[in-house]
Amino acid sequence: MLADDLTAAAVLAAMPCFPVPPHGTSPAIEALRAARAGHGLAIGADGMMLILRRPWLALDVPVTPPISAYLPYGSIGTPRADLRCGLIPRGHIEEILDNFRASLPNEQGAFILWNETTRAFAVHFPDIDQATPTRLVYRPPILQPDWHVICDIHSHGAGPAFFSATDDSDDAHATKISLVFGRFGHPDGPSMAARLCAGGMFLALPQSPFAGDRHAT
Repeated sequence: MLADDLTAAAVLAAMPCFPVPPHGTSPAIEALRAARAGHGLAIGADGMMLILRRPWLALDVPVTPPISAYLPYGSIGTPRADLRCGLIPRGHIEEILDNFRASLPNEQGAFILWNETTRAFAVHFPDIDQATPTRLVYRPPILQPDWHVICDIHSHGAGPAFFSATDDSDDAHATKISLVFGRFGHPDGPSMAARLCAGGMFLALPQSPFAGDRHAT
């Protein structure tokens, strides 16, 4: 037993930590990597890796550099960030960008959802509580069974695309792709800022999540 306090034991069970064996495989780590949903840490001679699974995402990301102390463990393995849901149809982002342009000069928001059973994507435009050229307050969708938020997207109108301190606070405890579009009306616009929010971290996307998208992140 890892803790004699029931609450502490539940917290530790929710984020388990597994040593990587120096030979062979770890059934516990392999089960976590194959899970529909879950997360945990693998600790190896070359550092610690967050293993996070959602129905739409398979993420293995190092969270520490190699550990200087001697550990009789194996390697944590190769990082990965795979969209289990597949690439998002390009038409969905075009629909969102058209909506953002129509909302100028005000900022606007949108979500891309994915259905785990049908494997269909959908665009959701949220209820807006406040929208100005510099401020946006909007409500996340109430998800029906089998639906997941893949992308949380908002615009900065004619301003630059960046993540604000408010965005950081909103994204801190979520698992999603977060996108900001800006510089609408600029000859080279719109511009895009993108990140993957997972495990309390903000990670660079290795490539655009949209099929046929010329934007790499």
